[in-house]
Amino acid sequence: MAEEAKWYVVHTYSGYENKVKANIEKSVENRGISDLITDVRVPTEDVIEKKGDAEKVVKRKVFPGYVIIKMIMTDESWFIVRNTRGVTGFVGPGSKPVPLSDEEVERMGVETIRMAAIDFTVGDEVSIKSGPMEGFSGKITNIDETTRKVNVSVSMFGRETPVEIDYTQVERIN
Repeated sequence: MAEEAKWYVVHTYSGYENKVKANIEKSVENRGISDLITDVRVPTEDVIEKKGDAEKVVKRKVFPGYVIIKMIMTDESWFIVRNTRGVTGFVGPGSKPVPLSDEEVERMGVETIRMAAIDFTVGDEVSIKSGPMEGFSGKITNIDETTRKVNVSVSMFGRETPVEIDYTQVERIN
């Protein structure tokens, strides 16, 4: 199928999240439409609860009253989800559900969008191609994979100056 599945948010009766998830998964299996509805999730987080001296880790719903579904929106998939017992509707204006953006999916912790690997190593000579330091060149002194930033030692006014910039703003000098 040419269209890619997107994440949608469905509002449910409070406390029905897991039942809605199970019912949707059962409908998908019974109707053989796993190509339309590919994933159903109730995001949870581990929380430490204290009672007196005792501590225990419990799973708590991150978004009570909501289920997140990865699906290709068709009349059939919409109908199945919308008419699942416990579902009050899709989140979005009017009758047209709006998919979550990649940033929202990432922020919610539903799915990590795989980013391209940073193709630099410490010591590489690079040229800064955008931003306030555009036109300068220097050596990479550090790479931070989590923030996707590189530290570049740039020669300014006769002295080495460390600059932290996004890895997309530099290119290797051959």
